[in-house]
Amino acid sequence: MQRARLLDRCEQYGDVVHTFDVPLPIDLLRSLRPLVASANDPTIRLRPDRVVRTGRTPDGPATLDVRRLGDQRFIAQATGPGRDWALDHAPELLGARDDLAGFDASRHRMVARAHHARRGLRMVRSGRVEDVLVPTILAQRVTSQEAARSWTRLVAAWGEPAPGPIPLRLPPRPDELAGRPYADFHRLGVERSRAERISSACRHLDVLQDAIDRSRAPDAGTVVERLTRVRGIGPWSAALIARTAAGDPDTVEVGDYNTKDHIVHALTGRPRGSDEEMLELLDTFAGHRGRVIRLLLSTAPRPPTFGPRRRVIPVDRL
Repeated sequence: MQRARLLDRCEQYGDVVHTFDVPLPIDLLRSLRPLVASANDPTIRLRPDRVVRTGRTPDGPATLDVRRLGDQRFIAQATGPGRDWALDHAPELLGARDDLAGFDASRHRMVARAHHARRGLRMVRSGRVEDVLVPTILAQRVTSQEAARSWTRLVAAWGEPAPGPIPLRLPPRPDELAGRPYADFHRLGVERSRAERISSACRHLDVLQDAIDRSRAPDAGTVVERLTRVRGIGPWSAALIARTAAGDPDTVEVGDYNTKDHIVHALTGRPRGSDEEMLELLDTFAGHRGRVIRLLLSTAPRPPTFGPRRRVIPVDRL
């Protein structure tokens, strides 16, 4: 009955419909969380039983609406010129390519506990670098609140209405971001260095996308190494992009202000740590280090904080 009602609604809007299964159960909220750039992200709506997101595919804009029919069965509908591409890649978006081979959570009790608590956390693959490119650069060296505010403003100011009946907005076109003067970014709370990195990365989007497309080629080298060839994309940004756009379960965000402390604290109990200590501790999980990071960040207690919080002044108020 539920599927019949959904099919009726899809026919009303002329949508394409696809039913599919994924090999492992998935927790939609936690697995797709990296695709949500802010609490008010205008490009996505995420619930435990449904995800609606919009984006730009190689065939044009599309809005994808996926609903849960069972633990591992879903029904998807898509609207817009890129709807066929969106439907073809919907299973990957829900972790169809995620592979737990070689992952042994029992090697550390905290990882085993996290894996037990988050058995539905999957490493998803969006397939498109621009899904996470700009939000990742916006998050460089600022608080998560600042980055979220800037992303919401960028989409509201320069995005377009998404195809379909659900009121979402498409992200700004990369070519438009590449041509925007710095003053436009400043008004939205983005300082010059991040604005220049966004412009540079958007001008080389084809190079970045090629790194994602070739991520499973045996002779392609590491995704992170290829992504960092573009100015404005360092190891930290490349790791986060590769993890979500390419579904890479092993990338580690070296250079993150908080991650190293969180992981070292979870695995040793020490309140602080370094990137080198984090990498050494994660070495036993080689091949799944990024998965372990996501599991621990989701469940392990946060390390203790010391000292007062710093007052942050938004860039557009300077």
